[in-house]
Amino acid sequence: MTGQDDRLEAWRAMLLAHNTAVRAIESDVQRDGRIPLTWYDVLLELKAAGEHGLRMQEVANRVVLSRTRVSRLVDEMVRDGLVDKLPDPHDKRASWAVITPKGADALRATAPVYMRSIQKHFSAHLTEADAVVIARALFKVAQPDSGVPLG
Repeated sequence: MTGQDDRLEAWRAMLLAHNTAVRAIESDVQRDGRIPLTWYDVLLELKAAGEHGLRMQEVANRVVLSRTRVSRLVDEMVRDGLVDKLPDPHDKRASWAVITPKGADALRATAPVYMRSIQKHFSAHLTEADAVVIARALFKVAQPDSGVPLG
């Protein structure tokens, strides 16, 4: 294979691995009666953001969903009491999402299933050296101009 062929094969493998792992993890989480995986990802980001939460655009950027999709998702989570949606005092067009105590409880309850499933469907297939190489390579693609040291 040429260098270009290898890179295209890496792209294809990354897409296939992502699709396979996410579907399996989602299935495990749902089978256990927990919140949907997309909700878990949103709650995880909101928890990490702290008490002030995140602007909706930032939620969309962090969970890799469209702003429209995130808005609908957060509205569903608001109805279930997992998230509060607050107006931005400085920009009337924007709003903030903040995790609620019920959302934090749902996140805590789902975390063990999620972590076991990541181990089973992703980590178990990699050596430590594989994990280091994959993480470095993917962060180089995800943050090409960030200047963030990688590993």
